Amino acid sequence: MHLSAANHHIPLSDGNSIPIIGLGTFSEPQWTPKGACATSVKAAINIGYRHIDGAYIYKNEHQVGEAIREKIAEGKVQREDIFYCGKLWATNHEPEMVNPTLERTLEILQLDYVDLYIIEIPMAFKPGDEIYPRDENGRWLYHKSNLCATWEALEACKDAGLVKSLGVSNFNPRQLELILNKPGLKHKPVCNQVECHPYFTQPKLLKFCQQHETVIVAYSTLGTTRNEAWVNSSSPPLLMDELLNSLGKKIHCFGFQHPIFAFSLTEEEMKDFEALNKNIRFVELLMWSDHPEYPFHEEY
Repeated sequence: MHLSAANHHIPLSDGNSIPIIGLGTFSEPQWTPKGACATSVKAAINIGYRHIDGAYIYKNEHQVGEAIREKIAEGKVQREDIFYCGKLWATNHEPEMVNPTLERTLEILQLDYVDLYIIEIPMAFKPGDEIYPRDENGRWLYHKSNLCATWEALEACKDAGLVKSLGVSNFNPRQLELILNKPGLKHKPVCNQVECHPYFTQPKLLKFCQQHETVIVAYSTLGTTRNEAWVNSSSPPLLMDELLNSLGKKIHCFGFQHPIFAFSLTEEEMKDFEALNKNIRFVELLMWSDHPEYPFHEEY
């Protein structure tokens, strides 16, 4: 079988599946040329990507939708070939806001449904249209989280056919268990999207999620932006790592050893690779570390 992103999926606990390789569409707006997102998504679909990860707060979902619709019109793909993941932001956790927020995303994308919709962070902010609400003194305006109530509203969106699968992001085990143990739970979280890369392999969280049939979806797999406003830049970029570069030259890509890939590392290379883990998180979000539901104070 030809090994590509297009024909390899991981099963989810709700009977759906997720393509194993995805394209993240976040970019720093001030550093990104106009139209670059649409160009990137179209190029990605052309070479075999089928999993596209986006969010309303990235401010480019209209470009993602444009690119997907163009490729469908060309006959390159059908809608069911594309797996789009959208995200519910922290200012829209109130149950009555969940459905309208997802409907807004669908209107921007000009799609009838999204394949996966996830709670982007477990921390709630002041409800409203301001993405990053602050008071007159610049202090963040937080809101009391009720993750179970938010989840029930998401379940209603799934039942209405607006989304096929539901998940979370940046949740620690305690926060994930709040939903898993919710009385009357109808739809389990199929995934937890978290930072995971050779410097931060998250073995304990991975084991916990596996025990609960929750797939780990990795973000920042090759590092992330170096914006010091919200990123820990004390560690050197992954793409400058000597071992990763030497392995990359050998296998023409970076990643974790997995049976679907047409390469394997030697036992010695695997030991060297595993030794890269420094338990260093790039995406610390320390500006919100005083939020009652800040997820990264706990061990994992």
